Amino acid sequence: MITPYYKSPTHDFNLLCGDTLELLPQFEFKFDMIFADPPYFLSSGGISVQSGKVVCVDKGDWDKSIPQEDINAFNLKWLSLCREMLKDNGTIWISGTYHNIFSVANCLTELGYKILNVITWAKTNPPPNISCRYFTYSTEFIIWARKKAKVPHYYNYELMKHINGDKQMTDVWRLPAIAPWEKTCGKHPTQKPLGLLSRIILASTKSGAWILDPFAGSSTTGIAANLLGRQYLGIEREEKFVAISKARREEIERLENYGKFRQKIKDIVKAEIAQTDIFCCRESESFADLPFLEY
Repeated sequence: MITPYYKSPTHDFNLLCGDTLELLPQFEFKFDMIFADPPYFLSSGGISVQSGKVVCVDKGDWDKSIPQEDINAFNLKWLSLCREMLKDNGTIWISGTYHNIFSVANCLTELGYKILNVITWAKTNPPPNISCRYFTYSTEFIIWARKKAKVPHYYNYELMKHINGDKQMTDVWRLPAIAPWEKTCGKHPTQKPLGLLSRIILASTKSGAWILDPFAGSSTTGIAANLLGRQYLGIEREEKFVAISKARREEIERLENYGKFRQKIKDIVKAEIAQTDIFCCRESESFADLPFLEY
């Protein structure tokens, strides 16, 4: 049995502290959706601007630049493990930049996934390029793929159309980067905004779905999942970030924060959010569905 680092009172938010490549082979549970924000391998001493200050953009040893063949081998291994974790009709979302996203796409194809879209996330508030020798870096890419080519996936087409002014939503999403109110418990250097994860979750899962994040960071995926009535398992090897994840989940235990965060998501995503309550009872269901966790 695997002992979780943290589990929420309603068992809809579960955290494991350890290496994804070591933990994933230890259980056979199938998830409805996976969101992965793997290392981009771009930490090589570069600088950027944050809040008007020049800062180093090195994220940590886990993001250090490595040879391309090592990047390919790493992506092939974790994507292979994740494929085993998906239900046959499940989908996976992977974020990246040009540093890693082409390798990810090639590995997805090699492993038998079907790529559905490549979303371009156009940040509405990107940091400036201080060298003035390049265009400002203002986008990231998010690949959406399903497990099997011939098994249909879930897509909430009507909701996505509704929040896009009753027009088909395109694969270019103009959304802001992380806001100050999302960093009250601390900040992960590659933290994604709740608005982005909320759109992803609303587009590709139904209420009650189980979502896996194999590179959890500060668990934006899990916070968005719980605010939207979904259930979550996150894996993160850095204990300092798992501690932030735990604090963020405890933050929304308070009803005033829960309501405030849901309203902010509603304003960003521009969608009516169903009145599901994360404090409703899924306890017995969670015990049955996660037999590999030691409760």
